[in-house]
Amino acid sequence: MTRAFWVGMLAAAVSAGAAGQSQQPQVPVPSAEAAVQAGDTRPIHVYIRSGLKSHGEGLHDYPQFSADWSKLLTAKGALVDGSFHFPSAQELASTDVMVMYKGDAGYMTATERAVLDDYLKRGGGLVSFHDTLCGDDPQWYSTIVGGAKKHGEQNFSAGAIKTTIVDKASPIMKGMSDFEINDEAFFKITWAQSPAIHVLASAPMPSSGEVVPQIWTYERTIFGGQPFRAFVWMQGHTYSNFKNPQIEAMILRGIAWAAHYPVETLVNGTAPARGGGRGRGRQGGATR
Repeated sequence: MTRAFWVGMLAAAVSAGAAGQSQQPQVPVPSAEAAVQAGDTRPIHVYIRSGLKSHGEGLHDYPQFSADWSKLLTAKGALVDGSFHFPSAQELASTDVMVMYKGDAGYMTATERAVLDDYLKRGGGLVSFHDTLCGDDPQWYSTIVGGAKKHGEQNFSAGAIKTTIVDKASPIMKGMSDFEINDEAFFKITWAQSPAIHVLASAPMPSSGEVVPQIWTYERTIFGGQPFRAFVWMQGHTYSNFKNPQIEAMILRGIAWAAHYPVETLVNGTAPARGGGRGRGRQGGATR
């Protein structure tokens, strides 16, 4: 047989193999398993990503948030972990939702992006406050939290933030009315396009009157994964605003929603009663 014959046979075999592979269904990656199965009664596992304090007294108090909200969420029945560094894959392995209150959290190394990508593929949730949405690549980060801002740009408006509830039917905004707080807002935002954010509330900028979304949700599915959720409240410049009763309840609902739990889980939650016995793993005299 001629050399041309064998070359033709080899080309046909390769073509047939490629065609067979293209007809096979995509196999989900291992990290794509749902974070919460139907009927799951586990406590919400929250990871608080915080940072060192910046700005003046009462402003950007990331460490105080970590301390206060670790206690609050624990009292509401959640399991709480956290740190001042980007979490490792192991730290996120059992996390349902990562709550982020840290300046410029959009800055991530390639390794950190890969860890976050795997976490989101399995349906892990995100909650973002204030300048957490700032970083070096807002185009990319907007596809994670729905909207992002470029670090270094003059892009804030401080003063009375007069917030209007846009989606009063949202369970996250249950019982809320329009409110005004002294805080800071951003206006030059890179927005996700496909899919787009779902606006829950907006406010006119104190400096210009331009109306900009301030509270929103974002849902997206990374190829090969499960849908993930992000809840964003753009304020938090003034730390005391976290203690506003309306805002606190909204955040608790937003955390539960992002974790794929019923939105009232934390609002109505309580810490489980401590059992008797001695030491870890022993309650009521139970032995291993």
